[in-house]
Amino acid sequence: MIIVSLLLFLVFQVSLLASLPFASLLLAAANTATPTVVAADGILCDLTNTLVGDQAKVICLIKPGSDPHTLALRPADRQNLAKAKIVLLNGYNLTPALNKIRTPGNVVKVGNIAVPNNSVKDPHLWHDPANVIAMANTVASSLKPLFDVNGDAQIDQRRAKADRVLVSLGGWIGEQVATVPEKQRVLVTGHRAYSFLANRYGVRELPVLDDYTTGGTLRPSSLSAISKSIKASGSQAIFPESLPPSKTMRRISRSSGVPIAKQALFADGQAPGKSLVQTATRNVCIFVVAQGGSCNEAAASRLQKQWASIK
Repeated sequence: MIIVSLLLFLVFQVSLLASLPFASLLLAAANTATPTVVAADGILCDLTNTLVGDQAKVICLIKPGSDPHTLALRPADRQNLAKAKIVLLNGYNLTPALNKIRTPGNVVKVGNIAVPNNSVKDPHLWHDPANVIAMANTVASSLKPLFDVNGDAQIDQRRAKADRVLVSLGGWIGEQVATVPEKQRVLVTGHRAYSFLANRYGVRELPVLDDYTTGGTLRPSSLSAISKSIKASGSQAIFPESLPPSKTMRRISRSSGVPIAKQALFADGQAPGKSLVQTATRNVCIFVVAQGGSCNEAAASRLQKQWASIK
């Protein structure tokens, strides 16, 4: 009986030892599996994809051109959040639907960390490339714990390249704005979304619906005040958020005598099919040309290609 027990024990030990390499392989595979990262909006999605390359699977909750303020989570979105290692949010209430999400992964409000001195809590940080650089640093720091030393080094290399492009973008924007006559450096829109751009580059922001209406309701007295303000501003155009422009913006244009720009600006994120650099250069070109300036599109194209080449 003792001999039988001893033999059974030896068989068990041999089986256990034989299984160890397989278990080690499983553990190694688990550790090297491609992690899932959720990036909420289009700007963060492009920034994250640029920094992480093929080291992670990046899932974007909001498609370029969509409004992050009105995001409604779908069942598929909740499934993606449930398996994400990291969830990257813009912060400052850009996506109200994500304020109380449930996810086992680490939730990072990128904007709050990158741009803490934001007293008015404006979520539209990316209109100043300096803020995007700070956001890139925050995203990179958030991603690096997912990888080994070699993976971290790759992220740092991409971040350094991204920083250089964004510094150049910031200088390019200043050069384009400088071509606009000073009295015409006015950005007339419906809602306040370009304060970071305006403050950095000496542009006067005139968000007429925010400044002169309550809840967007346009009363006759409001229309009169808006028209006078636009006429006095020196602006050569009113910049819509979408095309065709809303009925309200058409009324304001008729009353003020100032035409609506032929192209819409993208205030709340990334233009469809465009990178964050393409969206920024597109917006700036539309603005400066409409206000009597000129746009160096060849230089803009070089910046776009430099951004796309980051691998």
